[in-house]
Amino acid sequence: MLKKVCGFLSTILLVLLLALAAVLIVPKVMGYKEMAVLSGSMEPNIHVGAIVYVKEEPFEKIAAGDVITYQLSGGTYVTHRVVEVDEAEKMVITQGDANDAVDNSPVSSEQIVGKAHFNLPLIGYISIYAKTPLGIGVICGVLVVIILLNFLPEIFSEEEKETECL
Repeated sequence: MLKKVCGFLSTILLVLLLALAAVLIVPKVMGYKEMAVLSGSMEPNIHVGAIVYVKEEPFEKIAAGDVITYQLSGGTYVTHRVVEVDEAEKMVITQGDANDAVDNSPVSSEQIVGKAHFNLPLIGYISIYAKTPLGIGVICGVLVVIILLNFLPEIFSEEEKETECL
């Protein structure tokens, strides 16, 4: 009975980990970059903790209403909606959906990382916290639990055999 329960639990954990890995890896293979959302500037359309999947697009294909990710000086990435495109200057004006006003500075075509194609809520928290000491500890803990679930039935069956022999 213990062997069945441990096998069932370890299978569920492995399936969940494989599904999560697929969600995080398959889009990268398809050319998308993942951006974890850290602020509520795009609420209610893109929630804090989501992952936005961005793909590089030519400037000519970016239009008002598109959601883009761009890089500010200092390495900060911002995902906001395009409200106006200036073809002549190759710049766009952006605004967060939750913001009352447009962003202070126009965004040049060189700053644009890509166009957001889809997002997955809450997955960004995993991406964010997996890089922290606590996140690494949790990942190690899950792996230890999976290993224990595979070996516990054998450990207990050996103890039962020993008590039967006595």
